[in-house]
Amino acid sequence: MRKISIFVTNTLKMKRIIGLVSLVLLFNACDDGEITVETIDFSSAAIVKCNLNDVYYKLNGTEILALEMRANRNAFINELTAVGVPRPIALNATDRVVYRSYDGTVSGGTICATIPASSPNVVEEWTATSGTMEVTTTAVYTTNPTTNATTLSKYNHFIVFKNISFNKPSGVQVYETFIFGNFQTDATVLPFAFDEDAVQKCPSSNLIFNFSGSEAFTLDIASSLYPNSVGTRTGVISATNKVTYKLFTSGLNTSYFCTTPTPTTPTLNEEWNAQDGVLNVSGVIEVVTTTETAASYRHTIRLKKVTFQKGTSTFYLGDDYLYGSFVTN
Repeated sequence: MRKISIFVTNTLKMKRIIGLVSLVLLFNACDDGEITVETIDFSSAAIVKCNLNDVYYKLNGTEILALEMRANRNAFINELTAVGVPRPIALNATDRVVYRSYDGTVSGGTICATIPASSPNVVEEWTATSGTMEVTTTAVYTTNPTTNATTLSKYNHFIVFKNISFNKPSGVQVYETFIFGNFQTDATVLPFAFDEDAVQKCPSSNLIFNFSGSEAFTLDIASSLYPNSVGTRTGVISATNKVTYKLFTSGLNTSYFCTTPTPTTPTLNEEWNAQDGVLNVSGVIEVVTTTETAASYRHTIRLKKVTFQKGTSTFYLGDDYLYGSFVTN
């Protein structure tokens, strides 16, 4: 009987010990530095930029997640990133991420105001002390269903925080990957408001040009494509057959194009160069020459399947674009 009693007593002691160990493990699992709001979720909120400063924020009822990123960090420049190679920006004390919880519903004015609003009041704040912001920039296009021409309308910047460490009232919380979301910037509008009957050629060079306001569309192509004889000639865009679109800060005039050296004003804002072509496939220059008068010829130029590029950005001019025509004697 004594042996049974000892066995029962030992069993009860072991159960108590196991129970205490389980409680300790449970408490340790819960007490890992988390605060009451253990996770922050802004996945359904859109990113908005303040008008008066470089703050980008997301709202979620009584919560704000804000990114303060100076423009000179070039985080959201209109240049595409290579596939799988995002643009890394290190977070620091100035370019930072802040999470705030308030005692009432918040608006953009709460975070963007020069003078902070008196209410609602901040209940809790987390500040990122380290980490990296990775930005993947892609192009957003609109397509003309008739010509298949594409217009680069916006740039989309997909923002992810990597190994971001938040300093909270109750400790530190680290996210290995935290998706901030998509933010879009406008692309420069390229009007392409050219008059096809306004094409001209410089008398002392092969430069053919058309301009409208502050934009210019130039061709520097071999004269063999437009001889004074009736017929159709084709070539492809190359180092010797150049097609260029330029956008300036102010208006142009005819003398700008045929002056040597090229004038320094107006100031060039953007330059897009046509990609090299492949005969009968892409980047094709077609010139149809007809008789204008007994002593002159009209050369009508079409650009087929031409793609323009500036840096890493591109746009497609269309399957068949009428550039215009000019006359030679």
